[in-house]
Amino acid sequence: MSTQVFRDRWNVEASDIARSTHNPIRSIVESLVVEPNPAKSLISLSIGDPTTFGNLKPPKEVIEAVQQSLVSQLYNGYAPSTGYQIAKEAVAEYSSNEFVKVDAKDVILCSGCSCALDLCITALARREQNILIPRPGFSIYRTLAEGLGINVKSYDLRPELGWEIDLDDLESQIDESTAAIVINNPSNPCGSVFSKDHALDILDVAARYYVPIIADEIYEHMVFPGQTFHSLASLSREVPILSCSGLTKRFLVPGWRMGWIIIHDRQNVLEKEIRKALHCLSQRIIGSNTLVQGALPAILKNTPQQFYDDVMRTLYNHSKLAYDYTIKIPGLKPIMPNGAMYMMVYIDLPCFPEFNSDLEFVQRLLMEESVFCLPGQCFDYPSYMRLVITVPMEMLEEACQRIQEFCERHHYKTAKDTQINNLIATY
Repeated sequence: MSTQVFRDRWNVEASDIARSTHNPIRSIVESLVVEPNPAKSLISLSIGDPTTFGNLKPPKEVIEAVQQSLVSQLYNGYAPSTGYQIAKEAVAEYSSNEFVKVDAKDVILCSGCSCALDLCITALARREQNILIPRPGFSIYRTLAEGLGINVKSYDLRPELGWEIDLDDLESQIDESTAAIVINNPSNPCGSVFSKDHALDILDVAARYYVPIIADEIYEHMVFPGQTFHSLASLSREVPILSCSGLTKRFLVPGWRMGWIIIHDRQNVLEKEIRKALHCLSQRIIGSNTLVQGALPAILKNTPQQFYDDVMRTLYNHSKLAYDYTIKIPGLKPIMPNGAMYMMVYIDLPCFPEFNSDLEFVQRLLMEESVFCLPGQCFDYPSYMRLVITVPMEMLEEACQRIQEFCERHHYKTAKDTQINNLIATY
């Protein structure tokens, strides 16, 4: 028995990946030390979970599909790491249309869309390379990349143009180390939906610089009446695209953790290495939820169009209410979304001299009115806040009323007028 000693004390250190992994939203939210106003019930407009308040539920067809999958006893074991063939075929059929044909071999099932994004970033980018991400944008892209030692560069979205990409800025960020461009459409946090022409312009930039695209399309088809979703893959025959989506948002089941990657590679650019890389990486998670995989064919085939239409009509009406209310509030400027579940609101901070940042603004809003919104800092975009519009209509209206009262109380003009009126009333 060897008695050789290599250490003389405990010294257990975190890995480089763990040390480099940082979630801006969690860090900012967890740093909030204020308590809500105990006299007012909390209204959270901060969490992108459509199930939180129980007003938005999946259709009976989705529930029945999972019940049948469970009762069948066919899906209790391990599946192939990329998913059962019947489930991949269902996703392929669901994702095909007159403009793009998806084959089951191009589908990789994942544990939610965030897992799909993780696999794509890990497969495409190496340490010290960079990926381009939107600003404002969902923080998970940065969290996933920087944990792996991959650099992140941001390209700007233009609020004055409904959050279209600043194409000149996008192009200026590309260099010889750029491994991929992340495109999020429809957008979190903006609720924007790109037009066909704008999507084609984005593809043109990627094609000219030979940079593949990771398309975060978890909100695919979640567009308001009169809007149309154009997937990037349906418009491009040249640019290789890894499209990430899943059941989470459209089907109102985020906790079921069912996402997928679809490999769109008409020129076989990804055939040599990336396809194999994705398959190898899928073995790290040993496949996604098999119970939901068994239900996928029925979920994707049997969910009625009326369900989708009703959900989007509800979200549109909520957005319209929030927009019409906040556009009249002094110091705020909402940007009407065209899809998804969010609305960004500009905070004219000079109008609120008590607050130095959007973070201070939302902290005080929480403390005084028990309304919780995420500051723009969470999305690398100061002077804004994001509202989630999935809460019940009456609760959303109450939140808007409280936001109005808060702004009128702290806006330098309305607050001054109130002080003057109070002073006059005392005489």
